[in-house]
Amino acid sequence: MKYKPHQYQEYATARIMDTPFIALLLEMGLGKTVSTLTAIDMLLNDFFDASRVLVIAPLRVADDTWAREVEKWDHLKHLRISKVLGSVTVRRKALKAEADVWVINRENVEWLVTEYGSKWPFDMVVIDESSSFKNPQSKRFKALRRVRPMIKRIVELTGTPAPNGLEDLWAPTYLLDQGERLGKTITGYRDRYFTPGARSGHVVYDWKQKKEAEERIYEAIADIAVSMKAKDWLELPERIDVPVPVKLSDEAQALYKKLERDLLLPYQDADVVANTAAVLSNKLLQMASGAVYDEERGIKLIHDAKLDKLEDIIEAAQGKPVMVFYNFKHSLSRIQERFPQAQILRKGKDGNEDIRAWNNDETPLLLLHPKSAGHGLNLQESSCQTVVWYDQIWSLEEDQQANARVHRQGQTRRIVVMRLVAEGTMDEQAIDALERKATGQEALMQAVKARISKIQQEG
Repeated sequence: MKYKPHQYQEYATARIMDTPFIALLLEMGLGKTVSTLTAIDMLLNDFFDASRVLVIAPLRVADDTWAREVEKWDHLKHLRISKVLGSVTVRRKALKAEADVWVINRENVEWLVTEYGSKWPFDMVVIDESSSFKNPQSKRFKALRRVRPMIKRIVELTGTPAPNGLEDLWAPTYLLDQGERLGKTITGYRDRYFTPGARSGHVVYDWKQKKEAEERIYEAIADIAVSMKAKDWLELPERIDVPVPVKLSDEAQALYKKLERDLLLPYQDADVVANTAAVLSNKLLQMASGAVYDEERGIKLIHDAKLDKLEDIIEAAQGKPVMVFYNFKHSLSRIQERFPQAQILRKGKDGNEDIRAWNNDETPLLLLHPKSAGHGLNLQESSCQTVVWYDQIWSLEEDQQANARVHRQGQTRRIVVMRLVAEGTMDEQAIDALERKATGQEALMQAVKARISKIQQEG
């Protein structure tokens, strides 16, 4: 296919060429992969300003997206891609292959750094979905930090640079400029721009932004960060978000309330901290979806109301494909039992075939977990217009990334995103948090505390 870049794609490519280290904060659907590959091709073959390029990406993206983009565009077909995936033996063979670009999944970054040691060979590194390097304590961040002085060019790509707040910006920015703009340490960064909030002993769980911190932080990184919003550049078809209330029967509502009460009452006089809140809210969201694991990892059924509502939605789709996001394994198994035609997205080459089948309308019902379908997958070529969130989640980043699998560049149809919300349950708090874009640990803890307060009042 002949590449006819949008103006913003030409700009993105030019910034990569002109800036040795840069973050392209391109929203989902803006074609960041082809823009980056175009710059890579020019740096390799026209300007000779790069010789070996490494791309670090989520596993599915590493296995499928980068190679597929090279095959798709006429001006890139000469680029040779080597996938450093699979067993250690297969990865080592891929590293020795004649190639222009080597693609590895982020989980193997530590292995790659250890493999080469001081003989690091890649002078250009692209981090696809750089927000996955936001944790300065993670092994992948520490590994890349060790070889950063040996990298001449680095490009970070993400549509969600600070998914949980401005604290997330320090580590990816450090990988760009080695601490020049936001400080050499996360401690110094926090001291400069935040004040400590909720804590347990000496451990601070929450950091509050100082006044004007956001403005000062973005001002500090403005010269190495390019922010682009899809709505500013693309005429995408309308996306309609519809909360779908799911009414529980009196029997199911009573069972939910009893289980919620049994779960939360032991905490009524305790200080609910982040880890406890995460466990409790997870259980409550499971119960809202109709089932929960008991102590023996058996499944306790509560209701089928969401399954019944999903059946109505599938029937109303009149044979057009429907995409469903689930978060819990028991939700997946119950959906598969009710709808035998449902398919999941498999791994590796099987997954690539699943993507092809979906985009060719050969799959009537596709079940996806937001974590496995969050980044880079192009699923917009089917005639699907209905996306259903069966289970509700707290992560704004996962929500945005997952919905962008179909509502992105190349989509020609209006998309309706339906969220199944069990009335009177934790679903309602999760949806409210997403709408307010308040999806951090503080929002989660407040939601759990609100449920505890509610059962005390009813008590």
